Amino acid sequence: MQTVIDDLVEEAERQLRDQAWTPTQADRTIAAQAATRLYAAVGTPQSHEALSDVDRLARLREALAALAIALAHVHGRLAWFLGAAVTALTPVLHWRALPPEDGPTFGAVQPTPQQYAEAEAAVRRLRSALAGIATV
Repeated sequence: MQTVIDDLVEEAERQLRDQAWTPTQADRTIAAQAATRLYAAVGTPQSHEALSDVDRLARLREALAALAIALAHVHGRLAWFLGAAVTALTPVLHWRALPPEDGPTFGAVQPTPQQYAEAEAAVRRLRSALAGIATV
């Protein structure tokens, strides 16, 4: 997950640097709003390691929701970037933090602490990239 996000961010940074992508004012505004929402959802590594698995998963889902909301309001390259980011983070949608309680889980799996940390790091990388897009 983190590798896919790193590659995605590097591509966006390259397009911006090469001026193949010039974000509009609306793009910059949406990127800034999304960056703020991602920070509110995932914050710092230290703040999240102390949370329960239920809270960590809830916040990762909040981050996905923030990206989906941003995606709904843009077109073009920023939409493609956000869409690819959401796709990269979709494993989070198949995670569960609670035990199965002897019943079906609809295919949900319990992630490892490393998977939580990786997903949170990927969201932080996206937040940083969106904050950069907002200032181009």
